[in-house]
Amino acid sequence: MRKFLILGLAVVVAAAILHIPIQGTVNESTEAEVDQAVKPIDLDSFSAEKPDRALDLLFIHHSCGGQLLADRGEKKGENNILDTHPNGGGLRSLLEADGYVVHEASRNSAVGEDTDLFHWLPKFRTMMDKVLACAHQDEALPEGKGNTVVLFKSCYPNNMFQAMGTEPGNPDGPALTYWNARATYTALLDEFAKEPGTLFVCVTAPPNAPKLSAEPLWKYLARKVLGKEQDLEKSSAIAREFNNWLKDREGWLKGYGQKNVVVFDYYHILTGEGRSNLSLFATGDGSDSHPSGEGNARAAQALLPFINKAARRMGLCD
Repeated sequence: MRKFLILGLAVVVAAAILHIPIQGTVNESTEAEVDQAVKPIDLDSFSAEKPDRALDLLFIHHSCGGQLLADRGEKKGENNILDTHPNGGGLRSLLEADGYVVHEASRNSAVGEDTDLFHWLPKFRTMMDKVLACAHQDEALPEGKGNTVVLFKSCYPNNMFQAMGTEPGNPDGPALTYWNARATYTALLDEFAKEPGTLFVCVTAPPNAPKLSAEPLWKYLARKVLGKEQDLEKSSAIAREFNNWLKDREGWLKGYGQKNVVVFDYYHILTGEGRSNLSLFATGDGSDSHPSGEGNARAAQALLPFINKAARRMGLCD
């Protein structure tokens, strides 16, 4: 028995030194039934044309949001605020061409540092004034000006759900469960209702890649011992259910009396609009969840008219 223990320890040590990859792919063609019962808020009756006046817009994001905004090209920029990137979707250029004044907050700023799912409630509850006044990172807009459109997005780890959890859920988490996620977003509406002149656009978190990245054997064994194995199929199925709830008019926004909150389903676009629960636009060898330039370009082309329509629905422009 002792020999087996020594041999096992030797394997773990060797794996840690050599960084042996021990995880391969999960099914890349994971199919998801497109839920025909999910009906987003209907914006079709509103024009997608550019607003009749300039609107200040803030996007709070990390790496995926920075790449979505950036033009395509070699990486230029820092703190996830990028001019160009190989995965660039060109959203900033599209917004500016329609008259939006685009502002950003990301890492290394008080407004942009924390963007995980359970960060939004305390951020909007305690920092709303800073959010509405944010021009760039922690720089403020001139006095008397404010952001009339605020986009906020978590990154793909926030779709790595652990379980369904227990109803009604805890808005503070910390466990990433379906019911905890519902609870924290439900509580968010109270904060948005206090700012009826601001359009809040919830951009759903992008999906996870269909492959698990290679890792040292010791990490894999540690997760096995702790019961924390990654199960992409299980977590992505819960992610689909949560994101459907967010965008469905009978879901998150059911009973919300104002028109200043909408949901743009970035997740849905990057899953091939329901052909999978995982990303069809992963990068690298298929294990990097950062969306490709093609995926981001598709999302950007859809997001611009979505914001224009939502702004008109709310009455921000003619």
